[in-house]
Amino acid sequence: MADTDPDELERRIARARAELAQTVDAIADRVNPKRVAERTVADVKSRAGHFVASVGDALGVTPRPVEYGDEPGQVWEDERPSLAPVLIGVGAVLVVGAAIALLRRRRRR
Repeated sequence: MADTDPDELERRIARARAELAQTVDAIADRVNPKRVAERTVADVKSRAGHFVASVGDALGVTPRPVEYGDEPGQVWEDERPSLAPVLIGVGAVLVVGAAIALLRRRRRR
């Protein structure tokens, strides 16, 4: 009969309501379009930072923190190597990949 004590039942109900309210608030926060956009922007910024760092490592240069008023060409500490070969290579890979995809699509028809 301890389970049917009205005071204990009221406490359990109050606890369950509080937990349910927290859960509903967490779900609402998670699916809020503004919050989703903020998380997406933060994720893209993080990935871009990692990408820039990996490109800098591959090119043998290290980025330094950019401050307001810095010249765009002076973001790198060391002398910046020409990015033209890298960009040409990326473009060539994209063109070859697109050509392969188109050829495969035509063969399926």
